[in-house]
Order: sequence, then structure tokens, then C-alpha cells
Amino acid sequence: MTEAEKRASIKEFDLKKGLAVATFSGVMSACFAYGLAAGDPIKAITIRHGTAVLWQGFPVLVVLLAGGFTTNFIWCVILNVRNRTGYQYFHSKLRRPLPKRSEEHILEVVTDAPGEEMAVAAGPAWKIGLRAPMLANYLFSALAGTTWYMQFFFYTMGETQMGRYKFSSWTLHMASIIIFSTLWGIALNEWKGASIKTQLLVLVSLVVLVTSTIVVGYGNYLGIVPPR
Repeated sequence: MTEAEKRASIKEFDLKKGLAVATFSGVMSACFAYGLAAGDPIKAITIRHGTAVLWQGFPVLVVLLAGGFTTNFIWCVILNVRNRTGYQYFHSKLRRPLPKRSEEHILEVVTDAPGEEMAVAAGPAWKIGLRAPMLANYLFSALAGTTWYMQFFFYTMGETQMGRYKFSSWTLHMASIIIFSTLWGIALNEWKGASIKTQLLVLVSLVVLVTSTIVVGYGNYLGIVPPR
């Protein structure tokens, strides 16, 4: 894509703002680990009431994810009211044209805008009166949410088996997410057409993450090896 085409597809592109949001998101993501640690008293209560060690972290997730649900729910309601789109949860036809990107105030990933531009270019797919596949939309939304939740489901199970080294579990969890999602992106040609410089940066990032994972693992290994 030419620079003009890139700007046209992502009109709100702002590198500085993007880096600031990414950094803030990373810091707040790390706070999830603090929330899990703060939930140790809840885990102790579950153990006292006969919960198996493997399942002790699940009640903590209820408390932690309730906060994320609350903020997402409030923001979605605000957008539904502002854009008058709440009816779309129950009706498959659009009553009016979708709002222009400049009229919306949303936080999106980099693939959202190009995807919408492609849909707009298709023409009839965005005309009023088109029926949305309601059942499929709800099923795929539920599947996406369930899949997203399962990462924490299995994370809390694995954390219980790490003993005194559970402090490194969140680091390994986050690194693994980025490593495997990037590898899937490479396998599905998401980086096709990117510059050599960009591809090298992706490769270097993967190497850094894999190396950091090895360092954490080796550090834990040294902690259990008896001194000579």
C-alpha cells in the first residue's frame, strides 16, 4: 500500500498516541497479575471449604473479571445510546446508515479500519435493509468470549502447580500469548507485503520474547538445583 492508501484506510492513525495507548495497556495488563496475587485470601477460603488446589483460583477470576465486564458494559451502553444502535441486538435489519468513522469515538485495533474499508468497498453489504446473520453473530461472539476466558481458566490451573515460582507464571503467560499469536499471523500471511524492516522487527521481537522465556525458565531451574 502507498502512504496515501494507508492514511485513507486508517484516518485516525497516530504513532505517538498508539505507542502511548499500547504502553498504558501493557501496564494495566500487568495489573491483572497484581489482582491475582491480591486474591490469595480468597484462595485460602476456598481451600478451607474443601476446594481442590487445582481449582482454587476460579473464585478470584469472578471478582477480577467483574471489573472488566463492568467497564466494557458501561462503554458499550454509551456507544449504543450515542449511535442509536441498541436495537441491533434484537433486529437483523439496519434502520439507518452506519455512522461515519469520524462520528464515532472508539478504540480499535489496527485491523478494524482496513476491514471496514473493504466492506464498504463491497457496496451492497452495507446498504440499509440487509439482514445480519443474527444466530451466527451470537454464536461466534460467544465462542470468542469463551475462548478468551479459557486462557485464564487454564492459567489459574497451571499457576497452582508452580509452587514458589508462580511469580513467573504471568510473564510466561503473556510471552506465550504474543509468541504464538505472532507465529499464527506469520503462518496466515498477515505480514505478507510488509517491508523487510518490519519483518526483521517482528523476528527480533520473537527472539527477545523466546530468549526472555528461556532466561526465566533457567533462573527457576537454578533456584531448585542444590549448590555444589
